[in-house]
Amino acid sequence: MTALPDFVEVRLPVSEAADRQRLDRFLGSTIGRLSRSRIHRIIGSGRVRVEGACAQVRPALRVRAGQVVVVRKPASDEPPCRTDVTILHRDDDLLVVAKPGDLVVHPSARYVRHTLIGWIADRWGEDHRWHVVHRLDRETSGVVVLARRGAPAAFVKRALEERRVRKTYLAVCHGHLTMGRTIDAPLGPARSSRVRIKMGVAEAGGRPARTFVQPIGYGWYKRSPITLVRARPVTGRQHQIRVHLASVGHPIFEDKLYGGDETIFLDMAEGRCDAQAAARRAGFPRQALHAARIVLPHPKGGILAVSAPPPDDLAPLMAAVARPVGRVPVVRRWRP
Repeated sequence: MTALPDFVEVRLPVSEAADRQRLDRFLGSTIGRLSRSRIHRIIGSGRVRVEGACAQVRPALRVRAGQVVVVRKPASDEPPCRTDVTILHRDDDLLVVAKPGDLVVHPSARYVRHTLIGWIADRWGEDHRWHVVHRLDRETSGVVVLARRGAPAAFVKRALEERRVRKTYLAVCHGHLTMGRTIDAPLGPARSSRVRIKMGVAEAGGRPARTFVQPIGYGWYKRSPITLVRARPVTGRQHQIRVHLASVGHPIFEDKLYGGDETIFLDMAEGRCDAQAAARRAGFPRQALHAARIVLPHPKGGILAVSAPPPDDLAPLMAAVARPVGRVPVVRRWRP
């Protein structure tokens, strides 16, 4: 990574959907991890400006579509992370990489240069023209696809919308999942949670979501039963696999948000502990979710299939679930 300046600026464009939203609510919905009190402190410190606004910047300021909210933050506040990105495939239209399990894809208020986009800019320059067509959570490792801006990126995005892209994940979950199943449960915001970005199974008004999960290995880790699961999402909702596995009683191993105790996640988000301290409290460095394979149509024709083996940090869990299962019954559909 290149050297960072003393301060960095995060630019947050205001969309039509956010028109006339309060500034504090806009920042909360855009950044997600910050509490309202922390947002108010940041605004009060003078580190936020709204380009194109004449009024004084305050929490109740109404932002307008087309404006850009700029958050200024000390570069030294940005946490370190792994940057051992592996290039799996590259041609004129597509770039496929294997992301480590401690790297943010897109810049945010907390991570600016220590991101996958920052790694790409360091390697190919700021005008690299690679566009991420889908994303992985910070703690999820595995395959990420980028396409050249313009026609190639539009082609892949359309293929994703039309569900012509097949993704396969490996997850280690708590407990022994005894049968394969299709989890058909709509998702929406988890209203009872203190974490704004948290999702949950929606009783009404949620977005349709479907995931096929199949156990492929069983084991024990520190006296706790675990299962290696192959997960294939049919839809692509936020945190879909994590929420669906938790909804059937088998949350992903050491998922700080959906594993039952979200205080670890909140403490990390609020800066009360760093990633290393959170890992010690959780008992494992990160959530055990890995994007193992993707199959997609290529903009120039044909089909591209790319796989990434689980990284070394998941080796202890992979070794614990090395014993394969036999024939596993499949339930056609599971609904909450």
